[in-house]
Amino acid sequence: MIYAAPNTEIEAILAQRNLLPLFQPIIDIKQAQVFAHEALIRGPLESKLHAPIALLNAAKLCGRDIEMESIARDVIFEEYRRANHAMPLFVNFSPDALLHSESDWSLSLAQLENYQLAASDIVIEITESSTIRDYAELKEAVTKLKALGFKIALDDLGEGTSSLRLWSELSPHYVKIDKHFIANIHNDPIKLEFVRGIQKIALESNTLTIAEGIETKEELAVIKDLKIDYAQGYLLGRPFPKFQATLSEEVSTLLNKNIIRLFADQQTMVSKQATVSGLTSYQVAALPEMTNEEVYDWFHHDNNLNSIPVTDHKGKPLGLISRYDTIDRFARRYQKELHGKKSCTTFMDTQCLIIQKDMHILALSELILQADPKYLLNGFIIVDGERYVGMGSGHALLREVTNMQIHAARYANPLTLLPGNVPINAHIDKLLERRIAFVACYCDLDHFKPFNDAYGYRRGDEVIQFVGRMLSSMVNHEHDFVGHIGGDDFVIVFQSEDWERICRDILDTVAKVMPDFYDLKDVQSGGIHIEDRLGNEHFFPFGSLSIGAVRVSAEFFASHHEVAGAMSHAKKQAKKIVGNSLFTERRKR
Repeated sequence: MIYAAPNTEIEAILAQRNLLPLFQPIIDIKQAQVFAHEALIRGPLESKLHAPIALLNAAKLCGRDIEMESIARDVIFEEYRRANHAMPLFVNFSPDALLHSESDWSLSLAQLENYQLAASDIVIEITESSTIRDYAELKEAVTKLKALGFKIALDDLGEGTSSLRLWSELSPHYVKIDKHFIANIHNDPIKLEFVRGIQKIALESNTLTIAEGIETKEELAVIKDLKIDYAQGYLLGRPFPKFQATLSEEVSTLLNKNIIRLFADQQTMVSKQATVSGLTSYQVAALPEMTNEEVYDWFHHDNNLNSIPVTDHKGKPLGLISRYDTIDRFARRYQKELHGKKSCTTFMDTQCLIIQKDMHILALSELILQADPKYLLNGFIIVDGERYVGMGSGHALLREVTNMQIHAARYANPLTLLPGNVPINAHIDKLLERRIAFVACYCDLDHFKPFNDAYGYRRGDEVIQFVGRMLSSMVNHEHDFVGHIGGDDFVIVFQSEDWERICRDILDTVAKVMPDFYDLKDVQSGGIHIEDRLGNEHFFPFGSLSIGAVRVSAEFFASHHEVAGAMSHAKKQAKKIVGNSLFTERRKR
């Protein structure tokens, strides 16, 4: 609920300049140092208007939001000058403030000169706090600001509906990736691919990236791994009335450790039936004889319509008309009078994306990732041969890819691509149902957590991937089944009679290869030294593999649940043996 502050309360804040400026550090990841600060503003302490959203919403209800922004910047600039700081300062501006008729004085160099500041000190951070009605006017304002020496940043990329278009239109120096896509990114492959795509576009457009909302070392590790330029978040430094000049020892250590490698590309297990056809939503197409004015009215009466395809009378696509381009163009003076009666083909996009309906979802996803961001916003035309069949949207594509990832995760581990819990259980139940004897082995890495703590989870993932590939390569593919439960736990279901020899070969391979995953100094020591929370040092030898084996027959086991319990018990017994070990469960049941 928005707090409806009385006009007198807002007037008092403005008159007394009763605002609290805070400054949150922005970190240069590569240099491992503070690069800049973002200026944030708070209302009076112990007031319902202390929170920035409440403050600005209340000011807007009173019609004083532009004035509130201007006073806030004065307070920020004054504190920035008093601190005598040499680092850049990111300052928030709403689109309305940039386009306001009084922006000449609020943004002028004279205002900065009052605080002995220069335009080069300031990065204007454009927030998507209101609907942008005129992109052309905003672009013109930003161009003028750049000419004066200001740098431009786009805030919360990915949060609003028009952020990708803003990036394309304004060509900012920086884009800030919304914290939604950073939170838990180390456990979310969709967020990972989204941020990877942003970084790829940024590199090609000479834009620097800033990841917002970093709160954990795991999130920071991924951001560093993806080569994002800058980072911001509570892990690195909270908003504070004073400027933060240095990093904490913990953050400095995390940034300076060269222990993480770039993510390797992974194949995604998806159904072969996942094609663009499933994204199709039929949208009536415009014909060439329709006028621009008719198309404009079409958009005006349907707020959910982003694009209109144009086809000839045989249904062959000719182009695509964007809602935003149409409304932008007709919002300019005399444009409706000049072009309203002309054919809608006059301004249609002839370079739009036209996709065959049988194209695979992943192929389309990769194509859009490499193409112009406008295709995510405007959508794409779907055809059968040369015949128009419907439209597809970026939202529908993202939803489908997400569903595919969720479905795949149930059946295959995304790290190793080995079968997961569902197919493992189904395979065991099928063998029991057919009363086929087999040996079920639970394989578990020893000392894996200390390895992860010392070298980082990316190096740990490399070990897990190696184990998965090794197990798969050493079994008989015609008879034996290898699955990945998760983490460092694997299952082998043997029907081969020489299963015990294979297990011994696996253990010998682990013993020979595992030291290769350690740094030279640790190889020379025979393991790693880890300090616990109390400062006590512990030594852990090279990682090894414990295999708990269970001879299974339908006579003694009724389901995969019972087999899993027996495997777990055998694995625990194997882990009691020092080093690489094999323990065979001899129980009848």
